[in-house]
Amino acid sequence: MTRLYENVKTAAAALRLANRIVVTGHIRPDGDALGSMLALAIAATQAGKDAVATFGDPFCVPSQYDYLDTEWLLPPGSDFGEIDLLVVCDVAVPERLGNASRLIDEAKTVLVVDHHISNSGFGDITMIDPEAAATAELVFDLISELGWKITEAVAIALYTGLVTDTGRFQYSSTSPHVHRIAALLLEAGVQQDMIGQRLYEQSRFGYLGVAGTVLSRAQLDIEHSFVWSILRTSDLEENGIEHRDVESLIDLIRLPEEAQVACLVKEIEPGITRGSLRSRGIVDVAAVAAAFGGGGHHNASGFTFLGSPEEAIERIRGQL
Repeated sequence: MTRLYENVKTAAAALRLANRIVVTGHIRPDGDALGSMLALAIAATQAGKDAVATFGDPFCVPSQYDYLDTEWLLPPGSDFGEIDLLVVCDVAVPERLGNASRLIDEAKTVLVVDHHISNSGFGDITMIDPEAAATAELVFDLISELGWKITEAVAIALYTGLVTDTGRFQYSSTSPHVHRIAALLLEAGVQQDMIGQRLYEQSRFGYLGVAGTVLSRAQLDIEHSFVWSILRTSDLEENGIEHRDVESLIDLIRLPEEAQVACLVKEIEPGITRGSLRSRGIVDVAAVAAAFGGGGHHNASGFTFLGSPEEAIERIRGQL
Protein backbone atom coordinates (compact mmCIF):
# COMPACT_ATOMS: atom_id res chain seq x y z
CA MET A 1 0.00 0.00 0.00
CA THR A 2 3.06 2.28 0.13
CA ARG A 3 2.71 3.43 -3.53
CA LEU A 4 -0.72 4.87 -2.80
CA TYR A 5 -0.37 5.94 0.80
CA GLU A 6 -1.55 9.53 0.30
CA ASN A 7 -4.14 8.55 -2.30
CA VAL A 8 -5.62 5.98 0.06
CA LYS A 9 -5.73 8.50 2.91
CA THR A 10 -7.51 11.11 0.79
CA ALA A 11 -10.00 8.63 -0.65
CA ALA A 12 -10.72 7.15 2.77
CA ALA A 13 -11.34 10.61 4.22
CA ALA A 14 -13.94 11.31 1.52
CA LEU A 15 -15.75 8.05 2.30
CA ARG A 16 -15.72 8.77 6.04
CA LEU A 17 -17.32 12.18 5.50
CA ALA A 18 -20.00 11.01 3.08
CA ASN A 19 -23.37 9.69 4.16
CA ARG A 20 -25.12 9.02 0.85
CA ILE A 21 -22.72 7.04 -1.39
CA VAL A 22 -23.33 5.70 -4.89
CA VAL A 23 -20.77 3.33 -6.40
CA THR A 24 -20.68 2.76 -10.14
CA GLY A 25 -18.62 1.07 -12.84
CA HIS A 26 -18.43 0.77 -16.60
CA ILE A 27 -21.20 -0.51 -18.86
CA ARG A 28 -21.31 -4.29 -19.37
CA PRO A 29 -19.27 -4.74 -16.18
CA ASP A 30 -16.70 -7.50 -16.00
CA GLY A 31 -15.79 -9.31 -12.79
CA ASP A 32 -13.45 -6.56 -11.62
CA ALA A 33 -15.88 -3.68 -12.15
CA LEU A 34 -18.84 -5.57 -10.70
CA GLY A 35 -16.89 -7.03 -7.79
CA SER A 36 -15.26 -3.71 -6.91
CA MET A 37 -18.47 -1.68 -6.90
CA LEU A 38 -20.43 -4.30 -4.94
CA ALA A 39 -17.64 -4.83 -2.39
CA LEU A 40 -17.42 -1.12 -1.65
CA ALA A 41 -21.21 -0.60 -1.52
CA ILE A 42 -21.69 -3.56 0.83
CA ALA A 43 -18.77 -2.59 3.08
CA ALA A 44 -20.01 1.02 3.26
CA THR A 45 -23.54 -0.09 4.15
CA GLN A 46 -22.25 -2.39 6.88
CA ALA A 47 -20.23 0.56 8.22
CA GLY A 48 -23.44 2.56 8.64
CA LYS A 49 -23.44 4.48 5.36
CA ASP A 50 -26.39 4.88 2.99
CA ALA A 51 -24.80 3.18 -0.02
CA VAL A 52 -25.98 1.62 -3.29
CA ALA A 53 -24.37 0.58 -6.59
CA THR A 54 -25.36 0.96 -10.24
CA PHE A 55 -24.04 0.78 -13.78
CA GLY A 56 -25.25 2.04 -17.15
CA ASP A 57 -27.62 0.27 -19.52
CA PRO A 58 -27.92 -2.49 -20.51
CA PHE A 59 -28.58 -3.06 -16.81
CA CYS A 60 -28.09 -6.80 -16.59
CA VAL A 61 -25.76 -8.87 -14.40
CA PRO A 62 -24.22 -11.72 -16.46
CA SER A 63 -25.47 -15.10 -15.27
CA GLN A 64 -22.02 -16.35 -14.27
CA TYR A 65 -21.97 -13.72 -11.51
CA ASP A 66 -25.29 -14.74 -9.96
CA TYR A 67 -23.53 -15.87 -6.77
CA LEU A 68 -22.71 -12.24 -5.91
CA ASP A 69 -24.88 -10.32 -3.45
CA THR A 70 -26.61 -7.85 -5.77
CA GLU A 71 -29.11 -6.50 -3.24
CA TRP A 72 -27.42 -3.09 -3.42
CA LEU A 73 -27.69 -2.76 -7.21
CA LEU A 74 -30.19 -0.23 -8.61
CA PRO A 75 -30.93 0.62 -12.28
CA PRO A 76 -29.13 3.74 -13.56
CA GLY A 77 -32.40 5.61 -14.03
CA SER A 78 -33.28 5.39 -10.33
CA ASP A 79 -33.73 8.43 -8.11
CA PHE A 80 -30.55 8.36 -6.02
CA GLY A 81 -31.41 11.46 -4.05
CA GLU A 82 -28.69 13.83 -2.90
CA ILE A 83 -25.37 12.07 -3.53
CA ASP A 84 -22.58 13.09 -1.18
CA LEU A 85 -20.00 10.91 -2.91
CA LEU A 86 -19.97 9.09 -6.23
CA VAL A 87 -17.29 6.40 -6.40
CA VAL A 88 -16.39 5.41 -9.97
CA CYS A 89 -14.67 2.01 -10.13
CA ASP A 90 -12.63 0.54 -13.00
CA VAL A 91 -13.46 3.34 -15.45
CA ALA A 92 -10.76 5.11 -17.48
CA VAL A 93 -12.97 7.75 -19.13
CA PRO A 94 -16.44 9.07 -18.17
CA GLU A 95 -17.95 7.89 -21.47
CA ARG A 96 -17.55 4.29 -20.27
CA LEU A 97 -20.28 4.96 -17.70
CA GLY A 98 -22.95 5.14 -20.38
CA ASN A 99 -26.18 6.71 -19.13
CA ALA A 100 -24.91 6.50 -15.53
CA SER A 101 -22.50 9.35 -16.40
CA ARG A 102 -25.23 11.81 -15.35
CA LEU A 103 -24.34 10.97 -11.76
CA ILE A 104 -21.01 12.78 -12.15
CA ASP A 105 -22.84 16.08 -12.42
CA GLU A 106 -25.35 15.21 -9.70
CA ALA A 107 -22.83 14.16 -7.02
CA LYS A 108 -21.23 16.66 -4.66
CA THR A 109 -17.87 14.86 -4.91
CA VAL A 110 -16.54 12.25 -7.35
CA LEU A 111 -13.89 9.71 -6.34
CA VAL A 112 -12.28 7.64 -9.11
CA VAL A 113 -10.70 4.29 -8.18
CA ASP A 114 -9.01 2.63 -11.14
CA HIS A 115 -5.95 0.75 -12.43
CA HIS A 116 -6.04 1.61 -16.14
CA ILE A 117 -2.90 3.35 -17.42
CA SER A 118 -5.11 5.24 -19.87
CA ASN A 119 -7.18 6.89 -17.11
CA SER A 120 -7.64 10.57 -17.88
CA GLY A 121 -7.70 11.56 -14.21
CA PHE A 122 -11.29 12.82 -14.15
CA GLY A 123 -13.14 13.35 -10.87
CA ASP A 124 -12.44 15.44 -7.77
CA ILE A 125 -10.34 12.77 -6.02
CA THR A 126 -8.37 10.07 -7.81
CA MET A 127 -6.94 6.80 -6.56
CA ILE A 128 -5.35 5.49 -9.76
CA ASP A 129 -2.55 2.95 -9.82
CA PRO A 130 -1.64 1.32 -13.18
CA GLU A 131 0.62 -1.13 -11.33
CA ALA A 132 -2.33 -2.65 -9.51
CA ALA A 133 -3.51 -5.97 -10.94
CA ALA A 134 -7.18 -5.07 -10.52
CA THR A 135 -9.38 -2.29 -9.23
CA ALA A 136 -10.47 -4.80 -6.60
CA GLU A 137 -6.93 -4.67 -5.21
CA LEU A 138 -7.28 -0.92 -4.68
CA VAL A 139 -10.74 -1.30 -3.18
CA PHE A 140 -9.33 -3.83 -0.71
CA ASP A 141 -6.62 -1.34 0.29
CA LEU A 142 -9.24 1.37 0.67
CA ILE A 143 -11.55 -0.74 2.84
CA SER A 144 -8.56 -1.77 4.96
CA GLU A 145 -7.50 1.86 5.40
CA LEU A 146 -11.03 2.69 6.59
CA GLY A 147 -10.99 -0.18 9.04
CA TRP A 148 -14.28 -1.48 7.64
CA LYS A 149 -15.01 -5.15 8.11
CA ILE A 150 -14.46 -7.52 5.20
CA THR A 151 -17.41 -9.85 5.59
CA GLU A 152 -17.97 -12.93 3.47
CA ALA A 153 -20.10 -11.02 0.92
CA VAL A 154 -17.42 -8.33 0.58
CA ALA A 155 -14.69 -10.95 0.29
CA ILE A 156 -16.55 -12.85 -2.46
CA ALA A 157 -16.98 -9.66 -4.49
CA LEU A 158 -13.31 -8.67 -4.09
CA TYR A 159 -12.08 -12.17 -4.94
CA THR A 160 -14.20 -12.11 -8.12
CA GLY A 161 -12.44 -8.91 -9.18
CA LEU A 162 -9.01 -10.33 -8.44
CA VAL A 163 -9.46 -13.73 -10.07
CA THR A 164 -10.93 -12.32 -13.28
CA ASP A 165 -8.52 -9.43 -13.86
CA THR A 166 -5.43 -11.50 -13.05
CA GLY A 167 -6.45 -14.32 -15.39
CA ARG A 168 -6.80 -16.68 -12.43
CA PHE A 169 -3.62 -15.21 -10.89
CA GLN A 170 -1.42 -15.92 -13.91
CA TYR A 171 -0.92 -12.46 -15.49
CA SER A 172 2.36 -10.65 -14.90
CA SER A 173 0.58 -7.95 -12.87
CA THR A 174 -0.19 -10.52 -10.14
CA SER A 175 2.03 -9.34 -7.29
CA PRO A 176 2.80 -10.85 -3.89
CA HIS A 177 0.38 -8.26 -2.48
CA VAL A 178 -2.41 -9.73 -4.62
CA HIS A 179 -1.74 -13.22 -3.27
CA ARG A 180 -1.72 -11.90 0.30
CA ILE A 181 -5.10 -10.26 -0.33
CA ALA A 182 -6.44 -13.50 -1.81
CA ALA A 183 -5.34 -15.42 1.29
CA LEU A 184 -7.18 -12.97 3.56
CA LEU A 185 -10.31 -13.24 1.40
CA LEU A 186 -10.21 -17.03 1.64
CA GLU A 187 -10.00 -16.69 5.42
CA ALA A 188 -13.09 -14.45 5.27
CA GLY A 189 -15.15 -17.25 3.73
CA VAL A 190 -14.52 -17.28 -0.03
CA GLN A 191 -15.12 -20.68 -1.64
CA GLN A 192 -12.68 -20.49 -4.52
CA ASP A 193 -13.84 -23.79 -6.04
CA MET A 194 -17.42 -22.53 -6.36
CA ILE A 195 -16.30 -19.24 -7.92
CA GLY A 196 -13.95 -21.03 -10.30
CA GLN A 197 -16.69 -23.36 -11.46
CA ARG A 198 -19.21 -20.53 -12.00
CA LEU A 199 -16.75 -18.36 -13.91
CA TYR A 200 -14.72 -20.87 -15.91
CA GLU A 201 -16.28 -24.33 -15.87
CA GLN A 202 -19.99 -23.76 -16.41
CA SER A 203 -22.02 -22.41 -19.33
CA ARG A 204 -25.26 -22.99 -21.19
CA PHE A 205 -25.27 -25.83 -23.74
CA GLY A 206 -25.66 -23.38 -26.60
CA TYR A 207 -22.17 -22.08 -25.84
CA LEU A 208 -20.71 -25.27 -27.31
CA GLY A 209 -22.45 -24.70 -30.64
CA VAL A 210 -21.32 -21.07 -30.80
CA ALA A 211 -17.76 -21.99 -29.79
CA GLY A 212 -17.59 -24.66 -32.49
CA THR A 213 -18.76 -22.23 -35.16
CA VAL A 214 -16.46 -19.41 -34.07
CA LEU A 215 -13.43 -21.70 -33.80
CA SER A 216 -14.12 -23.04 -37.30
CA ARG A 217 -13.78 -19.45 -38.58
CA ALA A 218 -10.46 -18.79 -36.84
CA GLN A 219 -7.69 -17.43 -39.08
CA LEU A 220 -3.95 -17.24 -38.40
CA ASP A 221 -2.00 -14.32 -39.88
CA ILE A 222 1.62 -15.48 -39.59
CA GLU A 223 3.05 -12.22 -40.90
CA HIS A 224 1.54 -10.25 -38.02
CA SER A 225 1.58 -13.11 -35.48
CA PHE A 226 -2.16 -12.57 -35.21
CA VAL A 227 -5.07 -14.98 -34.74
CA TRP A 228 -8.68 -13.87 -35.03
CA SER A 229 -12.25 -14.98 -35.52
CA ILE A 230 -15.73 -13.52 -35.94
CA LEU A 231 -18.87 -14.01 -33.87
CA ARG A 232 -22.08 -13.15 -35.71
CA THR A 233 -25.47 -12.39 -34.20
CA SER A 234 -26.91 -15.33 -36.15
CA ASP A 235 -24.55 -17.69 -34.25
CA LEU A 236 -26.18 -16.65 -30.99
CA GLU A 237 -29.72 -16.80 -32.36
CA GLU A 238 -29.22 -20.31 -33.74
CA ASN A 239 -27.99 -21.57 -30.38
CA GLY A 240 -30.40 -19.68 -28.12
CA ILE A 241 -27.85 -17.68 -26.13
CA GLU A 242 -26.80 -14.04 -25.81
CA HIS A 243 -23.60 -12.01 -26.00
CA ARG A 244 -23.18 -12.08 -22.23
CA ASP A 245 -23.00 -15.90 -22.37
CA VAL A 246 -19.89 -15.97 -24.59
CA GLU A 247 -17.51 -13.48 -22.97
CA SER A 248 -14.92 -16.24 -22.41
CA LEU A 249 -14.66 -17.15 -26.11
CA ILE A 250 -11.59 -14.93 -26.53
CA ASP A 251 -9.70 -17.33 -24.23
CA LEU A 252 -10.15 -20.09 -26.82
CA ILE A 253 -9.12 -17.88 -29.74
CA ARG A 254 -5.88 -16.84 -28.01
CA LEU A 255 -4.58 -20.41 -27.53
CA PRO A 256 -2.40 -20.85 -30.68
CA GLU A 257 1.26 -20.55 -29.77
CA GLU A 258 2.06 -19.05 -33.18
CA ALA A 259 0.19 -15.83 -32.35
CA GLN A 260 1.29 -12.95 -30.13
CA VAL A 261 -2.06 -11.18 -30.54
CA ALA A 262 -5.60 -12.57 -30.61
CA CYS A 263 -8.90 -10.89 -31.39
CA LEU A 264 -12.53 -11.91 -31.32
CA VAL A 265 -14.71 -9.45 -33.24
CA LYS A 266 -18.39 -9.63 -32.40
CA GLU A 267 -21.19 -8.41 -34.62
CA ILE A 268 -23.54 -6.60 -32.23
CA GLU A 269 -25.92 -5.45 -34.96
CA PRO A 270 -25.45 -4.49 -38.62
CA GLY A 271 -22.76 -1.81 -38.74
CA ILE A 272 -21.71 -2.13 -35.08
CA THR A 273 -18.82 -4.37 -34.07
CA ARG A 274 -17.26 -4.97 -30.67
CA GLY A 275 -13.75 -6.41 -30.35
CA SER A 276 -11.80 -8.16 -27.59
CA LEU A 277 -8.00 -8.12 -27.91
CA ARG A 278 -5.38 -10.17 -26.05
CA SER A 279 -1.57 -10.09 -26.16
CA ARG A 280 1.13 -12.41 -24.89
CA GLY A 281 3.11 -9.36 -23.76
CA ILE A 282 5.14 -8.07 -26.70
CA VAL A 283 2.34 -6.05 -28.32
CA ASP A 284 0.43 -3.35 -26.43
CA VAL A 285 -3.16 -4.12 -27.45
CA ALA A 286 -4.42 -1.13 -25.45
CA ALA A 287 -2.72 1.04 -28.08
CA VAL A 288 -4.40 -0.97 -30.83
CA ALA A 289 -7.81 -0.54 -29.17
CA ALA A 290 -7.15 3.18 -28.73
CA ALA A 291 -7.14 3.55 -32.52
CA PHE A 292 -10.84 2.59 -32.35
CA GLY A 293 -11.56 4.86 -29.39
CA GLY A 294 -11.34 1.89 -27.00
CA GLY A 295 -8.82 1.03 -24.34
CA GLY A 296 -7.80 -1.31 -21.56
CA HIS A 297 -4.50 -2.85 -20.54
CA HIS A 298 -1.28 -3.78 -22.28
CA ASN A 299 -2.33 -7.44 -22.55
CA ALA A 300 -6.12 -7.13 -22.66
CA SER A 301 -8.31 -4.46 -24.20
CA GLY A 302 -11.50 -3.85 -26.13
CA PHE A 303 -13.25 -1.47 -28.48
CA THR A 304 -16.50 -0.70 -30.29
CA PHE A 305 -16.33 0.04 -34.02
CA LEU A 306 -18.87 1.50 -36.43
CA GLY A 307 -18.33 -0.91 -39.29
CA SER A 308 -18.26 -4.59 -40.16
CA PRO A 309 -16.16 -7.26 -38.39
CA GLU A 310 -14.08 -7.66 -41.57
CA GLU A 311 -13.31 -3.93 -41.63
CA ALA A 312 -12.29 -4.07 -37.99
CA ILE A 313 -9.87 -6.93 -38.66
CA GLU A 314 -8.21 -5.03 -41.51
CA ARG A 315 -7.76 -1.96 -39.29
CA ILE A 316 -6.21 -4.11 -36.57
CA ARG A 317 -3.76 -5.57 -39.09
CA GLY A 318 -2.80 -2.04 -40.04
CA GLN A 319 -2.17 -1.16 -36.40
CA LEU A 320 -0.09 -4.30 -35.85
